Amino acid sequence: MTDRTGFFTHVRQTLGRGTLSPAQIDGLTRLLDAFAARRDLFDPRHQAYILATAWHETGGRMQPVTENLNYSARGLIATFPNRFSAEDAKAYARQPEKIANHIYAGRMGNGDEATGDGWRFRGRGLVQITGRRNYRCFGIEGAPDKALDPQIATRILINGMVSGAFSGARLSDYFRPGREDWVKARAIINGRDKADLVAGYGRVFWEGLGAVSSSPLVGEEAISTS
Repeated sequence: MTDRTGFFTHVRQTLGRGTLSPAQIDGLTRLLDAFAARRDLFDPRHQAYILATAWHETGGRMQPVTENLNYSARGLIATFPNRFSAEDAKAYARQPEKIANHIYAGRMGNGDEATGDGWRFRGRGLVQITGRRNYRCFGIEGAPDKALDPQIATRILINGMVSGAFSGARLSDYFRPGREDWVKARAIINGRDKADLVAGYGRVFWEGLGAVSSSPLVGEEAISTS
């Protein structure tokens, strides 16, 4: 088994502020194991940016989560200024299901507000897949809570970022020989939202992966043995 002591020490001292919970270690280990099983993820920058995305999207928990839609009226106006007037915000405040059905209506393959698709296909997982179309893409349209299964969530996260299924942008667009852009890579998931923050996480994980003393072959050496 690959010695990952250096990786966990680095992450614990930087992002973990001196400690990592059993759940965080479990989630990180699951992703590292998934990387080791795939020959198309030999580039540590790809691995690092996937880890960074999961860290950000789960608030550092590294376990699948469900989108928190319990907004106050003020929060609705601040977060969705084009979807709520002051009067509407008061009517929807602190009603997550009603909020989801409103903000996601008629988008991403969802029906109108009355169908309940917004709530049924709200954000879940390690990367917060949202909308009927995205759930269908990953084969769980009929059982959306499967996005909370750790193994399925891991598969969705990795496959989506490698293939470009989330936005059309993929890891290889930003990390390949002669190109490295930690900030613009955020377009793989969510445009430029928190792009600098996620880029910082990515560099931390990249440094941590470099600390693994007996990591799988990377770069040209890996290619030459394929």
